[in-house]
Amino acid sequence: MSHFKRRQFKLLRTEAGLLLPLAAPILAAQLAQQALAFTDTVMAGRVSTADLAGVAVGGSIWGPLFLFLYGVLLAITPMVAQLYGAGKIAETGPLARRGALVSIPLVLIIILLLRNASIIFYPMGVEPQVAVIAANYLKAISWGVPAVTLFFLLRNLSEGLGLARPSMLIGLASIPVNVVGNYLFIYGKFGFPAMGGVGCGWASALSLWFMCGCMLLTIWRVRRYNMTHFFDLGKKCGVEGAAQFIRLGLPIGVSLLVEASIFALIALFLSPLGAMTVASHQITLNYSSLIFMIPLSLSSAITIRVGHAIGRQRFDRARLVSVAGISLNSLIALFTATLTMVFARNIAEIYTHDPEVIAIAVGLLYLNALYQFSDAFQVGAAAALRGYKDTRVPLLMVVVAYWVIGLPLGYSLALTNVFGSPMGAKGFWLSLLIGLSVAAVLLGLRLRKVSRKDVILAEG
Repeated sequence: MSHFKRRQFKLLRTEAGLLLPLAAPILAAQLAQQALAFTDTVMAGRVSTADLAGVAVGGSIWGPLFLFLYGVLLAITPMVAQLYGAGKIAETGPLARRGALVSIPLVLIIILLLRNASIIFYPMGVEPQVAVIAANYLKAISWGVPAVTLFFLLRNLSEGLGLARPSMLIGLASIPVNVVGNYLFIYGKFGFPAMGGVGCGWASALSLWFMCGCMLLTIWRVRRYNMTHFFDLGKKCGVEGAAQFIRLGLPIGVSLLVEASIFALIALFLSPLGAMTVASHQITLNYSSLIFMIPLSLSSAITIRVGHAIGRQRFDRARLVSVAGISLNSLIALFTATLTMVFARNIAEIYTHDPEVIAIAVGLLYLNALYQFSDAFQVGAAAALRGYKDTRVPLLMVVVAYWVIGLPLGYSLALTNVFGSPMGAKGFWLSLLIGLSVAAVLLGLRLRKVSRKDVILAEG
């Protein structure tokens, strides 16, 4: 190995060592957030298959809207990271406040959609009992939308500064709040009515307000956040802050919505096949979401580190962060995929005791294991591009991969005779593997172009 290659390898190892400590608390926070959905799924599944399916169908609507909101607000992270890298910390708090104002129309639209989502259940053939549970679940969780919006804004402000520990602690503290809420509202304890799967929505809304309150208290009371001037209303952020927030955030939000909406449509397309098929798909999707938190958290660290490097005009370092982060994601995917293949049946048995649901879910989990590689690579590349504030072209690439290729192929494989006998849920999961692989290639090529361009401009 040449001296140059040894030096590059050492730098990559160093950067990986910096990414992991930053990603660890983000991962804990993400897992805590995902644990809300996990406890909802498990505790609702203990009531009945219909309640589990109702939460699954409701989650197929809430999930994409939640990710869209999260994606739009994610614009704060690279903006704050670059300001931090440039030594302009005092501008970060007013920027987050501006983001809160810009988000108000978005919050109102999402609440309206959640409260009227039932109109699409019946045309899609969702079983009446499942549809009622799903509709009431969404109405309940809509009360938590303002809370999660403000929480994400403050969390992204904190993480953009490289301070990920507070959101981790708050996320972990929200888990028992959600479990207790589920216990009270699902099963009707201590005088509360037994609401079944609908109770999951009320428990989740309660947890979201708890997290919001804790994050506000942290920003207000912890001295390290004083320099952001979030509560200093005298310091204003110009209109350009709002404009940049919209230009950067909307493509991120739409990109996540495009990906998540495929899962929503899959759940709806599978509904006529019965509650067992929907339940097995939900088990696989819920587990997949849990595993996805690992590369997603590392990707958040990639965005932060790339943003800091760009803010300091260290374009060579930004490229190094991207390579190190994506390499780590790929290694982690190898490990999680192996575990998924080995313990597929044990994983399914955590969610349900129904042998038919378990049998279907095991086959889906095998396909999920295969697609974890492409998923880890594409989310890492997309995160690095966010650090460069490059979001519009990646959005187009995601649309092509998921909507032009993935969804039509999945529908054909799962529900038609175009490629032989209909494969059911397996057909959709196979198409997800193909769509994610296309996205990984396109985003990887885009990152290579953007990072090389910045290095060449810096050298010139």
